[in-house]
Amino acid sequence: MPCSRSKIPDRNLGSLCWLAWLFALALLPWSSLGAGQPPSYESERARFTGEMVEKHGFERDRVRAVLDRATYRQGVIDAMERPYEAQPWHRYRRLFLTPERIEGGASFWRQNEEALSRATEAFGVPPEIIVAILGVETTYGSYLGGYRAIDALTTLGFSYPKRAEFFRGELEELLLLDREGEVEAAEAFGSYAGALGKPQFIPSSYRAFAVDFDGDGKRDLWSSNADVIGSVANYLLSHGWVRGGRIACRAGVPSTLPADLEVAEKKPAQPNTTVGDLRSIGVDCQEVVDGEAAATLVRLDGVEAEYWVVSQNFYVITRYNHSNLYAMAAYQLSRAIRERFTRGV
Repeated sequence: MPCSRSKIPDRNLGSLCWLAWLFALALLPWSSLGAGQPPSYESERARFTGEMVEKHGFERDRVRAVLDRATYRQGVIDAMERPYEAQPWHRYRRLFLTPERIEGGASFWRQNEEALSRATEAFGVPPEIIVAILGVETTYGSYLGGYRAIDALTTLGFSYPKRAEFFRGELEELLLLDREGEVEAAEAFGSYAGALGKPQFIPSSYRAFAVDFDGDGKRDLWSSNADVIGSVANYLLSHGWVRGGRIACRAGVPSTLPADLEVAEKKPAQPNTTVGDLRSIGVDCQEVVDGEAAATLVRLDGVEAEYWVVSQNFYVITRYNHSNLYAMAAYQLSRAIRERFTRGV
C-alpha cells in the first residue's frame, strides 16, 4: 500500500507520495490540525484499549501510554476519500512511467544486484518486479510518508466507520510489532493508511511477510535494502507468484465481445478463463503464450480503450494494492527498468 517515515519529498520525483504530501499540506490549516476529533474517537479508543488487554494480555497503562501520544488527523480521512486509483489509467500511468523513476530503478538494481539475485533464486520473483514495486511505493525509499502510523491508524480505526474494523486490526498489529521490538509504534512514520517502510507494508503484512534477508537478526524495512527486497519477494510468493510465469500482454479484441465474458476494469479478478478460450472468441494476445494458461481480460481506460490478457502473476501484484491500475503500472515500470538496466550505465 502506497507511502512511510517522515521526509520532505523531492518535488521532481513525480510520485504519488509527493502529490499526497502537497494535498495534505494544503489541508493542514483547515482540517488536519484545526478540526477537533469526532465524539467516537474517545469511546472507541477506550474500547480498543480494553480489547488489547483482554485479547493479548497488554498492561492497560502501556496501551494508554501509546494511544495518548496519538493525534486525530482529519487529513487522513480526506486522503482516504480521494484514492489515486480513482483516476483514469492514462493519467495514473503518467505518475509512474517517468524518466526519473525508470533511471532510479536501474540505479537501485545496480546497487543491490546481489540481494536481488538471491531473492529471485529463493522466491522466484524477477528483480525488475521487486524494484518496480519499490519504485511505485516509495520511489526506492526517497519518500517514506508524512504521517505517524499511530495517528493514521487511530484516526481510521476509531473515526472512519466504512473501514474501521480493518484499520483497528492494523492498529492491533502495530502495537504487537511494538511489543515484539520491531517497530516503535509512537514514532514510526508511514502513509495516510499506516503503511510502513520502503515496501509500504501495513503492520499485519510486516508481521506475516517481512524477512531478515541480510542475516543480522532483525527485520528492518527502513534501513536494510536486503530485508526490503527479500520481504517484497516473499510477499508475492506467499500470495501465489508462479516462478517463470508471464504477467500481461497487450491484446486486440473483436468489435463485439460475448455478453457473458467477464472483463475486469479497475477491480482485480482472479484468472477466470484461459488464453486459448480468449483466442477462440477473437482476442489476440500479441505474444506467444500457452493456450492452457489461466488468464483474465482486462480493459483500461487509456486515451483509447486498452485491452490486456493478464495472468495469475498479474493478479498476485494486485494483492499488494487491490487495483488493476496499480498492477499494470508496476508491470510496465518493471519492463522499462529492465530495458534501462540492460543497456548499462
